[in-house]
Amino acid sequence: MMETLQNLIDRSLVYQMTNEEKLNELLSTDSLSFYIGFDATASSLHLGHLVPLMIASHLQRAGHRPHILIGGATALVGDPSGRSTERSLESRDTIDQWAVSLKNQMRRFLDFSDENVNGALLLNNADWLNKLNYITFLRDIGKHFSVNRMLTAESVKQRLETGLSFLEFNYMLLQSYDFLHLFRDKNCILQVGGADQWGNIVAGIDLIRRKEAAEVYGFTCPLVTTSTGEKMSKSQPGGAIWLDPNLTSPYQYYQFWINVDDRDAAYFMKLYTYLSVNEIAEYEKLSGADTRRTKEKLAFEATAIAHGLEEAKKAQDAAKALFAGNGHQQNVPSTDIPSARITEGISAIDLFTETGLCPSRGEVKRLGKQGGLYIQGERVSSPEEKITVEMLEDNSLLLRAGKKRYHRIIFTG
Repeated sequence: MMETLQNLIDRSLVYQMTNEEKLNELLSTDSLSFYIGFDATASSLHLGHLVPLMIASHLQRAGHRPHILIGGATALVGDPSGRSTERSLESRDTIDQWAVSLKNQMRRFLDFSDENVNGALLLNNADWLNKLNYITFLRDIGKHFSVNRMLTAESVKQRLETGLSFLEFNYMLLQSYDFLHLFRDKNCILQVGGADQWGNIVAGIDLIRRKEAAEVYGFTCPLVTTSTGEKMSKSQPGGAIWLDPNLTSPYQYYQFWINVDDRDAAYFMKLYTYLSVNEIAEYEKLSGADTRRTKEKLAFEATAIAHGLEEAKKAQDAAKALFAGNGHQQNVPSTDIPSARITEGISAIDLFTETGLCPSRGEVKRLGKQGGLYIQGERVSSPEEKITVEMLEDNSLLLRAGKKRYHRIIFTG
């Protein structure tokens, strides 16, 4: 467990922390319990969740016990942190369904087995928050919060300009109570969260000090942006990259990582893989065309963690085949379409939108004008033209949008 905190710092996984000296001592000598929360706001986790998940994994590997908290109740309120508008609220049934889905995805990153003394625990704050009596909560918990201090929190200040509902204003109290509950019930003495959670984490630490006369700790991970300033989140350009393979296939996931900017590859290795810092330092020395080796390693390691070794190998084989010009590799994402549609009349614009290579027909037309559409390796100048049987090879077509996004159409029947 030695140098656990330093390893996280060296990997650029730590942004702010409380009582660094004591926290470093605890992480290096004891097996402590910590928690990280994820609100159930969609059916899948996405890239924005990956950094705290990797932190949880590193800490578990160092001998500490993760408590993964699904915000089944707080998702009904909506966290104002990092948002310019109020989050749309879903029904309780929908959020419960999403919570189950998120738990299953986390098993790729954490060991939840009962045999492991540091096995991760999956919790849902709906189990205790839904039982709270409002008046009792205000008297026992609310009295410890200064409105003046809450107004200085960055997440609150940003929203005051556009409007902050009283519902959202309560979020800090609820997250703080989560920390108090987990300290009492599970002996959690550390909370980890995103950079935008700093105010909520500190508020929880203060609440535990007031209620239990105990010292607990917290640290945040950085908000990850690319070298071009784009945020790694659900709203990133090009659409969200999900951990659910039904939303983002393992091949698409692999392609995302292999196509990152050269300047980001080694940095992302630190954040999203288990490669040692020393090994990553060797990849940092590569430049020019050799940088592709760094991105290939990043893509393979990240995909293996999220989707398993077998899927990572399939994605790697498909990428190499396409890079070598062999477009009919079996692991390229594919869609089956009835052959009758050729007779009925189907155009390239239909294929590019139906496969998701382009989000809209307008985008297909725009990319076509820029010379970025290909079928069977041939540039498509008029995407409105109909597909003919003569264009098929082995009853299939290989589509390409831009330089690196491929999809295979298989005509059946």
